[in-house]
Parts: sequence; C-alpha cells; structure tokens
Amino acid sequence: MQELIDTEFLEEIGIQQIVHMFDLLPNTLFWIKDQNSHIIYANQAFLDTYGFSDIAKVVGKNDDSLSPPHIAKQFMMDDKKVMSGELVTNRVELNLRPNGEFSWFSTTKRPLLNSRNEIVGSYGFTNHLERSSNEISTISAIKAPVEFIRKNYHQDISIEELAKLAFLSISALERRFKKYLSKTPKRFINEIRLENARRLLIETQQPIMEIAYQCGFSEHSYFSKQFKAFFGELPSQVRKKSFESNLGDGTFR
Repeated sequence: MQELIDTEFLEEIGIQQIVHMFDLLPNTLFWIKDQNSHIIYANQAFLDTYGFSDIAKVVGKNDDSLSPPHIAKQFMMDDKKVMSGELVTNRVELNLRPNGEFSWFSTTKRPLLNSRNEIVGSYGFTNHLERSSNEISTISAIKAPVEFIRKNYHQDISIEELAKLAFLSISALERRFKKYLSKTPKRFINEIRLENARRLLIETQQPIMEIAYQCGFSEHSYFSKQFKAFFGELPSQVRKKSFESNLGDGTFR
C-alpha cells in the first residue's frame, strides 16, 4: 500500500495545501499539536467552535486556554497517551461545548511523526455527533439516563432509577457508561453537579453553601473537597477570581 503513494507528488503540492483541505469539513474539528499540547494548526470548524476568527489567535494555545480545567486535563492526558503509542479511534464522548452545553462527539487521535520516524506531536479529529442521526444512534442506550441527570442533577438520583430509564440492569448500565463516557454513572452525576456549581459561582453572587445545596451537595466540606479534586482549586478561589475579573472589566453581578 505504501508503495502506491506518490510521495514525490505530495511533496510537490506541499503539506500546507493539504492541511488547508480540512477547512472544507464543516462538521469536523481538526487540529495539530506539538509535544507540549500547544496547537500548531486548527481548521475552520475548530476556530468556529471556539469562537476565533483568526488562526493566529489559536496557535500556541493549549487546552487550558480553551476548555474547563477538568476537560482540558483529559485532553492533555490523551495527548500524552497518544504520543506514547496508545491510539484513540472513534471514541464516543460527552464533552462541554464553549457555549456551556454538553454534546456528543466522536474523537480520533494519532501521534505525529517527523522524517526520522520520531513522535513530535499529535493530531486529531472530532465529529459533532448530534449533527448525524446515524452516528448518534450508537449511544441511544444511555441517552435517556444522561438527559435525566442533566435535568435533575440537583435531586437525589439512584443508579436503580437510571437503569430503569434505560431498560437495563444496573451492571449493564454501568458497562454502557464506561464504554461510551469512560466513567461510571455516579461519577457522571458528580461531574454534572460540579460543572453547574462552577457556573453558578461565576455567574451569580449566591453564597457558596447555597450553590452547593442547589447542585445536590448536602455537606459543604464534601462539596469543597470534590470541587478541588475536579477543578484543582476551591470554590472560594473560583469565586474570588470571578469577582476580581469583574472588577477589572468594570462589571458587577
């Protein structure tokens, strides 16, 4: 197969021209990163998704600058695994979009090699599955419990209740969650609660304890511990940064 590739022709037209062809894929995000997970190139769909008008504003950034901390951490951990030889192929996942909504994606990642066959970075594709009815059907088995969690995260939610919604046994439900989301139902519930708590900390002036309670946490200490483990900082630190940012912008909530 390799012998059939006209490498001389490909070298003549240039890698830059080939890379720009990915701008023609409207529903597919494409990116190239270096060894430190800094973006070297991103296609137009990537720029549109993250709200950038110019590629120059993206080059050199890493996921910390584009996504919530825990999601950025997951992306960069993926990069390290890929550069160590582990491949990611059509993995279905639920991620937070820049507009604050969760959506389904199918992601593929590969290591990037130089002329000496050394790994110097990584590249990947992500397809937004909700724009493809055929692909989204692959995760229909957990769609009902996921939607239920998103709408009722502030309430007590039992795994038994979720299993009934999916018409599955508890063990089968947990297997589906691990297969499609790489996490257990309990962990997913916790992440949804923490994401909403973080949003309220930034967007409102409600007391932290009240936010914790609204998002399904009955104990402040447990909430703070979970929040710190998830985002790498305490709720009070997020609130302080938000307040200081608002002062700097001349806005008040």
